[in-house]
Amino acid sequence: MRNFFIFLSFFLSFQTSVFATKDPINVTKKIKGYLVDYKTKNEVDEVEVKLKSLATGKIFVAETNDDGVFEFNNVPIGKNMLILTDKDYRSDTLKVFETNAKEHLIHYTFSQEEPFTANLKVTWMFNWGDRTVTENGKTYVKEHYWSHVLAKIILGIYGACLILIFYYSCVQMSLAVAYVRNRKKRKAEQIPTYNEATTPKVTVQLPMFNEMYVAERIIETVAEFDYPRDRFQIQVLDDSTDETKDIIAAKVAEVSARGINIQHIHRVDRTGYKAGALDAAMDRVEGEFIAIFDADFVPDRDFLKRTMPYFKDGIGVVQTRWGHLNKTYSLLTELQAFGLNGHFAIEQGGRNASEHYINFNGTAGVWRKKCIEDAGGWEHDTITEDLDLSYRAQMRGWKFKYLEDVESPAELPITMSALKSQQHRWMKGGAEVFVKMWKSLVKYPGLKFSDRLHGLAHLFNSSVFVFILILSLLSLCVLHIKDSFSDLNFLIQFGSFFISSSIFLAFYYWNAYRDKQGNFFGDLWRFIKRFVQFLTVSMALSLSNAVAVVEGYLGIKSSFVRTPKFNVAKKDEFKGNKYDKKSLSIINIAEGFFMILFGFTAINRTIYGDLGMVPFHAMLAIGYGIIFFSTLKENRTQA
Repeated sequence: MRNFFIFLSFFLSFQTSVFATKDPINVTKKIKGYLVDYKTKNEVDEVEVKLKSLATGKIFVAETNDDGVFEFNNVPIGKNMLILTDKDYRSDTLKVFETNAKEHLIHYTFSQEEPFTANLKVTWMFNWGDRTVTENGKTYVKEHYWSHVLAKIILGIYGACLILIFYYSCVQMSLAVAYVRNRKKRKAEQIPTYNEATTPKVTVQLPMFNEMYVAERIIETVAEFDYPRDRFQIQVLDDSTDETKDIIAAKVAEVSARGINIQHIHRVDRTGYKAGALDAAMDRVEGEFIAIFDADFVPDRDFLKRTMPYFKDGIGVVQTRWGHLNKTYSLLTELQAFGLNGHFAIEQGGRNASEHYINFNGTAGVWRKKCIEDAGGWEHDTITEDLDLSYRAQMRGWKFKYLEDVESPAELPITMSALKSQQHRWMKGGAEVFVKMWKSLVKYPGLKFSDRLHGLAHLFNSSVFVFILILSLLSLCVLHIKDSFSDLNFLIQFGSFFISSSIFLAFYYWNAYRDKQGNFFGDLWRFIKRFVQFLTVSMALSLSNAVAVVEGYLGIKSSFVRTPKFNVAKKDEFKGNKYDKKSLSIINIAEGFFMILFGFTAINRTIYGDLGMVPFHAMLAIGYGIIFFSTLKENRTQA
């Protein structure tokens, strides 16, 4: 909105007509004036102006024309109140007094009049657009040059964030379109037939570190795979330092006694973390192909029968979709499932349909051993070794196949601390891989331009949280710029165009929404509610995620913090988890502060009728509140 400082010039001309010469109320006049923007000195049109006669109580209404002129006719002589009703302007009222002059020019500068400076829409920050100066004994308001320069810089950064978020949403939109277009083709695609006589030998690797709650479950699940036993090997890659190693040893012995080819490979150090464990076991791999599962997964018995037939010439990886064992545990797990479904339907499916690079998701997939070796093997200079190796392999010409219809159920984090730990690793690792790979993507010979473009966008994805954080903080300054610099308002209004980013993302998640029940309007209502909830929490996660991304870009190294596993599907099954350690950090305190800051801003702007950014700030306040109070509750429960 405009919220201008206004300079009013009123040309008052009096035309009297006598209806009863003894009654001054019946003597009328014409009041004519014009409105001028105090900053730009341009006339303002289509502004409604009201005049209330304090003598009779009658209200007159006029509207400025293209020249900014308004006119009231037959106004009783006496004291009147002039009112600007347009919400885009900062003033409320000013008084026009009776005058005997036939023509009189009155200049009103709103910023100089006490009634109007008291009615600014933003009352908790100073008006940084102007300063009061005194020259030659006269006091007047003058624009502050450097604050105007600062305002332009802030708007430039704010606009850059909007553009980058818009670019991100456009890429996601293009993937959604590709996914939708490929849907019918995918359904008609002939499923390759499994042939037991020719199926190759497969090694299943189970990397673990202190997984006492789920170690036995995943070992038993894989041991039950329906696959020829003479072409089947299990490697339990155990870096555990607690009683988990004994639990694994006992379970491996039990499975081995049943005639299954299984080895327990225990390392006494964690060099390279997960990537180091995978790399260290390569010389003991017996199979031509390697399936990898994290400890919280429970794949179906026919997993290998459904994936191995897709390994034709040139296919280096077959990745399957993650399912959710405990989706209905809480709102937190519901929102995680909503977001992951978007990734595994549109992100993976859309990229695969467009023949762009996708990534092995670290688990629930199968690698061709030769592909790993050709790409240089597992490297542990980033904490997302799966994304790193995926790009090195595809740049060398290997193809990846994504199977949306093959689901591998897994456990979702059930606590806020566990979720943030997982998000921190993914976001930081993505930034690390971008730093490592972007030059290779740009310069590597023989790559298609579209692969370079989409690959850079893919690796840059995690940076969107940095832009969201900067955007949310600068939005507070933008509100004050809007109230202080009328000549910059058109830039702020242009920013509303980027609301289309939310529409594009809604299309993206709608096509990935897996809870549709067949009733379109019912599905749409449930989707909108879930989408708003998801955005609310995701935007509030921007603080912790942005910190992770910045650490990745700056090369700040940290240990591989794996996500605690719980092995619970219902709340009454949760008995605590010794790995899920919680403590208040400076980020938690900042989240509480942001909850108050954005909540106060939303309430403040609502009171003053400036609703443009209220939904955005309200969502931020609610999101930060959910994260902050969830953290407090978890810490109190732990204590």
